[in-house]
Amino acid sequence: MIPLSVAEIASITGGTVVGDPSVIVTGPAEYDSRKIGPGGLFVAFTGEKADGHDYAGVAAQAGAAAVLGSRDTGVPGVVVEDPRGALAALARAVVSRLDKLTVIGLTGSSGKTTTKDYIGQLLSRLGPTVALPGSLNNELGFPYTVLQASAETRFLVLEMGARGVGHISYLTGIARPSIGVVLNIGAAHIGEFGSMEGTALAKGELVEALPSSGVAVLNADDPLVAAMASRTSASVVLVGSTGSLTASDVTLDAAGRASYTLSDGSRTGVVRLAVAGEHQVANTLAAGAVALAAGMTFEELVVALGEVGIASERRMDVFTRPDGVTVVDDSYNANPSSTSAALRALAAMGEGRRTTAVLGFMAELGEHEVSGHAEVGRLAAELGVDRLIAVTGKAGPILDGAAGVDGWRGTGLLAADQAAAIEILQADLRADDVVLVKGSRYRTWDVADWLRHPEEVQPT
Repeated sequence: MIPLSVAEIASITGGTVVGDPSVIVTGPAEYDSRKIGPGGLFVAFTGEKADGHDYAGVAAQAGAAAVLGSRDTGVPGVVVEDPRGALAALARAVVSRLDKLTVIGLTGSSGKTTTKDYIGQLLSRLGPTVALPGSLNNELGFPYTVLQASAETRFLVLEMGARGVGHISYLTGIARPSIGVVLNIGAAHIGEFGSMEGTALAKGELVEALPSSGVAVLNADDPLVAAMASRTSASVVLVGSTGSLTASDVTLDAAGRASYTLSDGSRTGVVRLAVAGEHQVANTLAAGAVALAAGMTFEELVVALGEVGIASERRMDVFTRPDGVTVVDDSYNANPSSTSAALRALAAMGEGRRTTAVLGFMAELGEHEVSGHAEVGRLAAELGVDRLIAVTGKAGPILDGAAGVDGWRGTGLLAADQAAAIEILQADLRADDVVLVKGSRYRTWDVADWLRHPEEVQPT
């Protein structure tokens, strides 16, 4: 964050100064007292289980220069009625003063965090870049990320989530991007949006916020995304199997890593990805279009795309255990689209080996809950997955979908909970197996953790 006095923070947020108004905040804003650094701003929230104000003294001892909260903590700072709104106002003010900063925003139903990580890695080759790991894409995480930018930052990469119309407009009002990326429109959160078209309406608010001098990167292979070209005055770059930046001749190696021919219409180059999953082709294309718009040469991009890696945890994190079992930990979150992509990666990696998919419940599908689970079950069977473990009864329709595929010779198992799923694996896990773990947040994390550290995590 740029240096600001307590008096300035109070003016920006409409708050009341506590203590010395001349105290200068020189470090980033932080709402976790364990992470605060010297000169930082500790932002105190009152939550259901804990009250951040109770940790203001701890934050001050760790070096916090000031506290932003809803009551006086005895530490110099600013008191406001709404700390979350104040954080947004502070982020808006800070980004407006960084005139050399290029803001990149991206959204989509799946792949946001991974693509954000790729964009950050590519842009860091061009200059100081802020692209925090994890999914900091809501009303709290978004301004928090903005406030990590300083006067030296050249690129700020921001992930934008939405659970309804107006959410992305609110975020772009905090930090307006000049480059915007829309990856795809899928069934994620369809229970809240009501339909794919409703999802597209909300996600498209990103391109509507772009200035006419900006760039909109859109997925040419997704009709709902490609149609957003009419909703922006910015220059449009279509990426996919057709468009301004394309991938062709896609192949997968034995580890499920894709290679493809990258073309911008006049030049071509062969990209060999170091990350698993054919769906990474679309993610890296979008990231590549951003890098080109930011000034990277085509030749540099071909090399750089082959060197991007996984930065955020539980997202296509592939590791091999000492006993030879290969695990694909993609357990951070799940929807039918991302689960289908993960299953295809499993099939590619498991050719000639026994494959197991441990699939948890996919949340927020609304009226599509049963059909969405059955859909991924059918795909798993069609891909020839050998063992399909559905975790909890709510994920049971996955097994129904698989059972309806003629000729599937695999085994479907229903685990009552994660501990039961671990017991199934523990009883019959063979060297050289390939295991995918996928589910909506927290619903398969214990399984993934046991596979990584079986000596530390035991079923209970």
